[in-house]
Amino acid sequence: MHLATYVGLLDTAERSLADAFRLVATNDAVEPDVARTCESLAAASDRHVERLAPVVARYGHRDGVDARPPGLATTHHGGPGLLRDLLDVYVLASFVDLTWTIVAHAARGLRDSALLDVAESCEQDTDRQLVWLRARVKHSAPRVLIPAR
Repeated sequence: MHLATYVGLLDTAERSLADAFRLVATNDAVEPDVARTCESLAAASDRHVERLAPVVARYGHRDGVDARPPGLATTHHGGPGLLRDLLDVYVLASFVDLTWTIVAHAARGLRDSALLDVAESCEQDTDRQLVWLRARVKHSAPRVLIPAR
């Protein structure tokens, strides 16, 4: 069963997403409200990891595909750097979101209602993370990319 591969991938990706949100919160150009929101969104990914723990115990955590999802190793400087950081986190959150979709479909195939509940709930949370990231990028882009006159 290859579900263990994707459960492991999800576990790794959610941890990376939490770390990425926390890293963005430390960017020198980040505003206090953005830092607080990033910390809150990181905590949501931490909860996903906790909810995934019984799934990992039941199905395993196996490497079989590239287990390194896109991530964020360091922040970039200034407003343009923050915009890039948000873009990188968006890519990672999209990866997490689609991986939850894959696991949810597997849960349906297995008729595993407990796994389906976790997958659907966490996927909804991830959707909210994506909505915030998209809105923040739209808000920041004009201020960062167009010089003041």
